[in-house]
Amino acid sequence: MPEDARSPRKPRGNRAALTHKLGYALRHPERVAPYLRRAGRDAWLRARHPDHVGYYRAVMSSDARRSPEAAVGSRTHDRWLALGAMQFDYLMEHGLRPGHRMLDIGCGNLRAGWRFIDHLDTGHYYGVDISPDILIAATETLTERGLQAKLPHLTLTADLRLDFLPENHFDVVHAHSVFSHSPPRVIDECLAHVGRVLTDTGFFDFTFDRTEDTEHQVLREDFYYRTDTLLTLAARHRLHARFMEDWEKRPHGQSKIRVSRSPLPS
Repeated sequence: MPEDARSPRKPRGNRAALTHKLGYALRHPERVAPYLRRAGRDAWLRARHPDHVGYYRAVMSSDARRSPEAAVGSRTHDRWLALGAMQFDYLMEHGLRPGHRMLDIGCGNLRAGWRFIDHLDTGHYYGVDISPDILIAATETLTERGLQAKLPHLTLTADLRLDFLPENHFDVVHAHSVFSHSPPRVIDECLAHVGRVLTDTGFFDFTFDRTEDTEHQVLREDFYYRTDTLLTLAARHRLHARFMEDWEKRPHGQSKIRVSRSPLPS
């Protein structure tokens, strides 16, 4: 059964509701035109790419042409650094050791990944992403940070079945701002297969945009889920799951759940 879903951070309301959109437009009139441009672009890309992975790959390609850092959700370089440090510091507090093997799903342009690569033993970092454009930017980050000798794996993938990876291999699997852009089918696919690549003592951390209102999406880019929905889905795949309350203290808009094959310590 799902473990305790309570959490202190106030969840998001329904951002797809007309009342929310009108209120937001009145409060931020300067953002209406950019929103309409984004909506038009996304409608065009959805028409060309009906499959969600193909569609979001096209979104990332469009965003990465303007700025790889903005494409992964960082409006400034300082924010890019801060969000990467936040992810790294959190896993360090939770015992990430150099000898651990780590799978970073949606590694992006290594916002947090370069810190993990630097910390982990050579060859122990494996990053995957659906976007070839953002992986090219990842190699640039790797070069800029002088981490070539750490021999990280950076791999393009079209799904989250993880069938090209070995069993019982990764101590830590990490997906930051991935499920916040994923429909239920993609999340279900990942949870159905992630247990195979985890070690008995390993865990999988993922963030998500949380609502306790109606679950919804905005422009097929941003998806909002109830905590119980994701905990129940993990349990359906015989994974132990827990809402990570200590993540709520971080200055980040998303929430975090941890899943594992074995029961998680309190």
